[in-house]
Amino acid sequence: MSTVNLSGPSAVRKLKDKIALVLVCIAFALAVIPLVTVLYTVIKNGLKRFDGTFFSHSMNAIGARDAGGGAYHAIIGTIEQVGLASVIAIPIGILTAVYLVEYGGNSRLAKVVTFFVDVMTGVPSIVSGLFIFAFWIKLLGFQYMGFAGSIALSILMMPTVVRAAEEMLKLVPNDLREASYALGVPRWRTICFVVLPTAFTGIITGVMLAVARVMGETAPLLVTVWVTTAINNNPFKDPQMALPLFVWDQAQLPQQVAIDRAWAGALTLILFVMVLNLAARLIARLRKPVTR
Repeated sequence: MSTVNLSGPSAVRKLKDKIALVLVCIAFALAVIPLVTVLYTVIKNGLKRFDGTFFSHSMNAIGARDAGGGAYHAIIGTIEQVGLASVIAIPIGILTAVYLVEYGGNSRLAKVVTFFVDVMTGVPSIVSGLFIFAFWIKLLGFQYMGFAGSIALSILMMPTVVRAAEEMLKLVPNDLREASYALGVPRWRTICFVVLPTAFTGIITGVMLAVARVMGETAPLLVTVWVTTAINNNPFKDPQMALPLFVWDQAQLPQQVAIDRAWAGALTLILFVMVLNLAARLIARLRKPVTR
């Protein structure tokens, strides 16, 4: 009868473990180095114009060679456009995910919706912009405006929101649903007061990922919003600037003052995304179920 050695792993297994650990560390370093390099470059160059003037003034009456000017008009445009896109895309995306998980099952309609969500996930951003340009501006005759850009951005947001919410709803244990049904609670109330609150933290994270994805989009805004140097607080009338457009507009100019403004705009955009992600994590932490 053979005996089993329980003294510990063999030398060969220890060597394999060390090699695997080294390879993982190398892979992590290769992934982090470009990220750190990009952040360092943006912060280093963006801090040159990261001042009060940049956040309180627009580029109206500021020439390409002139110092000063800022991205106030672009910041206002980005907040309004992304906000409107979120108002459009988030409810539709969550309701679509609820249908797919709670009602759709293996029905033909659910399969069709899932197919189109997968297709929309891989659609280039310029395609959504061209679609809104052709439909909203050319066919319906509306002018360039921030709301047109919001519609284009909402098209890009929807598949991300649907996929994130769908996966989170699937993780909700069926025991919670069955316990609610056993108490005589209707399905819609079970979804609203049991299923969605349970998956809330994951859904919020997915929503923030969707917002972060569209916040830096430039291509759809170029053909729907256009470029302006003036402050426009009304997204439903006239062209409206956005931070990605501001960076693109300033970076193509050869003057160093314009390039400095572009770097400052890029840094502002990164900070916006970071704040949104931190807010999502804070909400998730506050809404985390209390275990006793």
